[in-house]
Amino acid sequence: MGTENKQKALSFHYIFRGGDGTTKSFEIFLDPRTLNCIGPAVTSKPEWTRLSFNQCDNCPLDPKEHEYCPIALNITNLVAAFRDHSSYENAYVMVMTKERDISKNTTVESGMSSLLGIYMVTSGCPIMEKLKPLVRYHLPFATLHETSIRIMSMYLLIQFYLKRKGKKPDWDMKGLEQIYDEVRKVNEGMARRLKAAAFTDASLNAIANLNNFASLVPLVITDTLEEIEDSLSAYLEK
Repeated sequence: MGTENKQKALSFHYIFRGGDGTTKSFEIFLDPRTLNCIGPAVTSKPEWTRLSFNQCDNCPLDPKEHEYCPIALNITNLVAAFRDHSSYENAYVMVMTKERDISKNTTVESGMSSLLGIYMVTSGCPIMEKLKPLVRYHLPFATLHETSIRIMSMYLLIQFYLKRKGKKPDWDMKGLEQIYDEVRKVNEGMARRLKAAAFTDASLNAIANLNNFASLVPLVITDTLEEIEDSLSAYLEK
């Protein structure tokens, strides 16, 4: 990628420092308009990255037209880098953006989950595209509560745009459950793919973490809304 394009791109730089002092670095560049992942062409395309290899049950892509799974290609370097690592290895993870740096003493699994979330939704997968707007304001190591607030805010903003375009908005957020049900199926499909490709521990558990969030977010929306209602009294009691 040229210097000019790098300056315009939305970027996230993840650095993992292990307990033994070794480091692994991953830099992601996203198109600032579409939020699609951009970068050097993938030179290594292992067999497990083919779309037909343990294809997700709900995948809308046709292997005759799409030879490779977009998510699998996007995460190839990441999962390969941690192939021999344990999920619960200690790691100091720093995330650097143009605006700020965020760091945490955590585990390889947790750091990978945060990074996988970006790779998966910016890959071009039609299912994961629904979560792509969240990446613009990516929050590393987000809690379930924080994730719930972010996804509801994003979804309601989208309803505003739909209304402005003359379409019917979903103010009750009933569509969120369906979105996350589809996302969960993709996570499960990717876990099957990686397991069949003999990836173990760190990668599989990082995917499992993402799937836990996908399963829990729809369940906690009501509780989250009730929890924050009192803090909105300046607007609600007028």
